[in-house]
Amino acid sequence: MNVLIVDDDPIVSLSLKTILETNGDIHVVGVGSSGKDAIKLYELYRPDVLLMDIRMDDMTGLEAANRILKTDKSAKILFLTTFSDDEYIIQALTIGAKGYILKQDFDSIVPAIKAIEKGQSVFGGEIISKLPAILSTSSGFNYKDAHISDKELEIIALVADGLNNKEISEKVFLSEGTIRNYLSNILEKLKVRDRTQLAIFYLRNRQK
Repeated sequence: MNVLIVDDDPIVSLSLKTILETNGDIHVVGVGSSGKDAIKLYELYRPDVLLMDIRMDDMTGLEAANRILKTDKSAKILFLTTFSDDEYIIQALTIGAKGYILKQDFDSIVPAIKAIEKGQSVFGGEIISKLPAILSTSSGFNYKDAHISDKELEIIALVADGLNNKEISEKVFLSEGTIRNYLSNILEKLKVRDRTQLAIFYLRNRQK
């Protein structure tokens, strides 16, 4: 697995590189120190996972991630930071990051990278404890205005419950292919990037 590290603290970057490369499954293809480095090096190496800090001088990790994901929706980005600010977490989720963990969660870094490479989303314990409050800030969203049908809303709720396409198809008595088509249309209507963002959108905007 190829990993790109971007952190403006060279000591942190070197430590992370050493930690990751003691694991035989991980190869660090490059190290950057800024958001601009992240964009340039991601394009050069196309890593399996981009491990990136948030606060950096010339361009934040959030800004860099947003630019990268606009050109490559499949990019797997894990934020590793000392900051657990609600606004940062919301931005990371909205952008489409696959993970957000704190640097003090030292032992979780390698497992998080491996989980994200396999397509999972990973958030550290302190971040998970914040999510209920963060996701309950909305007063509700009018899905009818977005032309979301009752069937589509049912599918959205099942995605938010963590069901995969096969499980959803069994629940609503439709084929997996039909579920994929529904999800494609839903993502387009709501202008969200993937099912993770869709679940977050639903949880933030469900009616109270």
